[in-house]
Amino acid sequence: MAAPYACDPALSRGRLCAEEESAFRSPFQRDRDRIIHAGAFRRLKHKTQVFVEHEGDYYRTRLTHSIEVAQVARTIARALGLNEDLTEAVALAHDLGHTPFGHTGEDALDALMAPYGGFDHNAQALKIVTSLERSYAGFDGLNLTWETLEGIAKHNGPLIAPEAGDGPVTGALPFALSDYNARHDLELHSHASGEAQVAAVSDDIAYNNHDLADGLRAGLFSDAEAAELPIVGAAYAEVDRLWPGLEPKRRRAEALRRVFGVMVSDVIDESRARLAEAAPDSVDALRAAGRPMVRFSQGLFADLKEIRGFLFARMYRAPAVVEMRARVTRVVEDLFPLYMARPDLLPEEWQSDVAAATGETARARLVADYIAGMTDRFALDQHRALVNRG
Repeated sequence: MAAPYACDPALSRGRLCAEEESAFRSPFQRDRDRIIHAGAFRRLKHKTQVFVEHEGDYYRTRLTHSIEVAQVARTIARALGLNEDLTEAVALAHDLGHTPFGHTGEDALDALMAPYGGFDHNAQALKIVTSLERSYAGFDGLNLTWETLEGIAKHNGPLIAPEAGDGPVTGALPFALSDYNARHDLELHSHASGEAQVAAVSDDIAYNNHDLADGLRAGLFSDAEAAELPIVGAAYAEVDRLWPGLEPKRRRAEALRRVFGVMVSDVIDESRARLAEAAPDSVDALRAAGRPMVRFSQGLFADLKEIRGFLFARMYRAPAVVEMRARVTRVVEDLFPLYMARPDLLPEEWQSDVAAATGETARARLVADYIAGMTDRFALDQHRALVNRG
């Protein structure tokens, strides 16, 4: 049964371009399906989190990560009485704006775009679903519902201070967000729906778990070292108690499965307590609560902070990863000025957009859109062909 603070598809605020509704799918189901069929979603298959795409078939990609986030999000949404379809749509779309090479590629592109308004992957995801995807005759983008767009834009919290005119919460508002919001107000001053908040915390759950798994698989730290961490140590101990002498691969999988379960259960328990205390009687009341309703408990959040600190030191700053980061940063740093100086090297459809652009900033944003859409493999191939010729 849906909670009173759940988003009701029958009461959706609709789409920017009016469409006839489906007889078989709710508006939020259609949003989810459009995201799954988008070219940007398919390209996530060859975009990575930490490791470069070709380094191993078992490491997570943005696609597998998004699927894992959606699975966790549906579980939590169901437990909290929220709309599962909207939750899944936001979860599947949350990484659409990521560049090749994960956060390394984003950092490089953001630095290059500093004179032109910067680059932000959340804003880029909104731009993709509102303009860059061009598969429909009647509009650019996917023409998603207001609720899904809101979730993509502000699932991590308000982007503008609550009082009108107070400006962005932190830093400058990304151009793609401010540009779209001027045409279609997403109420960036408030918290997002509970469904979007679930998608955000599910992202945290998924990457905490799979970064541990990928770091262990890569040999960047051992099972014994991981077992010294909070939550993780208790998980290994329980597995050893239940199955003494279990082979290492199964032991690790069983332990990490329990870590996953602890995080999900904690979010459900903490969120239920917060919702019971605030007692929002509508989705608008939840948005106006002034604080997030879907969160980890303080105790578990502290444990996760310790785990993230360990991963930062042992995984993200591992010599092999640092070397890879430097290499792929150069790829982005070489391609951006090359395309700026030689737009004729872009595909034909992009060349026409660049020709129509007025000014250097508009051209830079188009070049950034093109590079951000690349997969790891394609970016490396382009660099090899255009920069490291021969």
